[in-house]
Amino acid sequence: MKKRDLKGQSTEELKEKLAELRLELIKANSQVASGSAPKNPGQIRQMRKTIARILTFIHHKTEATHKDG
Repeated sequence: MKKRDLKGQSTEELKEKLAELRLELIKANSQVASGSAPKNPGQIRQMRKTIARILTFIHHKTEATHKDG
């Protein structure tokens, strides 16, 4: 996901997407651990980066909420 895609989403939507991505990452990692080749080797790295982006956005949104409140 791109930064602009994440920017307009609410915190709840970001948390839902985060849960989905973490589940996908677990599945992909289990495929690698079992010895089978993943469909797209770069997909795992991309999922990890997207998870980090989402966590960053969630952190910034909650931080901004605490400063204003």
